[in-house]
Amino acid sequence: MGAGIAHAFLIRGSKVVVVERNEEAARGAQGRVAASVAASFDRGFVGGDSSEVLQRFETSVDYADFALCDLVVEAVPEDEKLKADALRAVSEHLSPNAYLATNTSSLSVSGLAESLARPESFLGLHFFNPVPASTLIEVVVAEKTSEEALAAARRWVSGLGKTAVIVRDAPGFASSRLGVAIALEAMRMVEEGVAAAVDIDNAMVLGYKHPVGPLRTTDIVGLDVRLGIAEYLHSTLGERFAPPQVLRDKVAAGELGRKTGRGFYEWS
Repeated sequence: MGAGIAHAFLIRGSKVVVVERNEEAARGAQGRVAASVAASFDRGFVGGDSSEVLQRFETSVDYADFALCDLVVEAVPEDEKLKADALRAVSEHLSPNAYLATNTSSLSVSGLAESLARPESFLGLHFFNPVPASTLIEVVVAEKTSEEALAAARRWVSGLGKTAVIVRDAPGFASSRLGVAIALEAMRMVEEGVAAAVDIDNAMVLGYKHPVGPLRTTDIVGLDVRLGIAEYLHSTLGERFAPPQVLRDKVAAGELGRKTGRGFYEWS
């Protein structure tokens, strides 16, 4: 996700730095972003010279390299403590006029803001995979998010050529809450033998014009990610978000979707 966000800003003219946890991860990020940007040029999605774009990109392992940034987007795994620790550490290096955002897909943005010195400059920017191609960004307004921060977020989203959906901070926001609800019911249907995964997905794609069915989407997102979100929504919104046993079993077996080669589908 972080590489996709970097890609989206780079091809729209921004200078981007990605800070990773160690040198190996930084090298990996460098390669992923470079390959993704090059593919956009090769396919004709972007005009010009890819080398010029990549001159505006660097990786680092030092949060101090965020000091000159106008915006920092946190995109670490969906773990509340991990995100809070990363956000707090990053905030210590930002300029007074910089904004900080989280890419969380379900966690409380207001809760993450509690340990920040400037919560008024913090909000949620929930990007969707694949980030360069997706036209949506969910802008999550926390309890202390300022009008200035919201206005800046609208400008960033517009500058990326995407559409902003503005939501109040609530469990799952709008997109995850609705998307996970549909996906969990689809999993229960598989569990109950109502239909095969491909037929359930085709019902939503062909009948409701979803671009991708809920079970294939789950494989792309990652079953472990979906389980984490469902557990959080279950704890905050009640039994309707209880993770089905088939989801727990697949995660326990290491069947996490596309990234492991197997989930509700087989991936080559």
